[in-house]
Amino acid sequence: MNFFKSISGQIQGKSLRQLVANFRNEYISNGIAESDLKENPIDQFEVWFNEAVSNKLREPNAMHLATATPDGKPSGRVVLLKGFDERGFIFYTNYSSRKSHELEANNYASLTFLWLELYKQVRIEGIVHRIPPIEANHYFSSRPRGSQISAWASMQSQPVNSRHELELRMEDIEKEFSGKPVPRPENWGGYCLAPTKVEFWLGRSNRLHDRILYELQADNTWTKQRLSP
Repeated sequence: MNFFKSISGQIQGKSLRQLVANFRNEYISNGIAESDLKENPIDQFEVWFNEAVSNKLREPNAMHLATATPDGKPSGRVVLLKGFDERGFIFYTNYSSRKSHELEANNYASLTFLWLELYKQVRIEGIVHRIPPIEANHYFSSRPRGSQISAWASMQSQPVNSRHELELRMEDIEKEFSGKPVPRPENWGGYCLAPTKVEFWLGRSNRLHDRILYELQADNTWTKQRLSP
């Protein structure tokens, strides 16, 4: 049942704080058969990612990146997947950002993709490392010029006095690189998360969901195991 239809008669006189426990949708799917899954989770991710793209979902490459400090204080944010291959999952950021500081101190992180229209979620855990500068240069050169300039203008995660100050920085950088290519800033680049665990989740009726966990073994092979929902 559609959520908005299910609570439409309950809203009058009540706050969303009171109603949030009633937010509920039923997930109807055909489930996951282990025999249909690829042996490698990156290959299986490609199958599901292709489905998300084919269904024209908005921002199918949006993913939640969770990091933590060495003493276990977590933080999370949504970033964009910009590549994946046999190495893992690639994203780009400012190396001076909070996420980068945490990754440099504790390089174990997780990614989560949620394609709600398909009732699908993928959870990935692994070790993060910087990608080679030449690869970061190639991607940076493909970005829109405005995005290239903003990478120079923004001191990501640092306090700024006003929006006007940011805009003035943008204008200064535009003048500095007027008529010539914008190079990649040294403090901007990419990371690759090499997975050690990948879980594929598919919503099913009555909350009896399907969960299949891939785990990397010492010999670089993968095992698959079904988990309780």
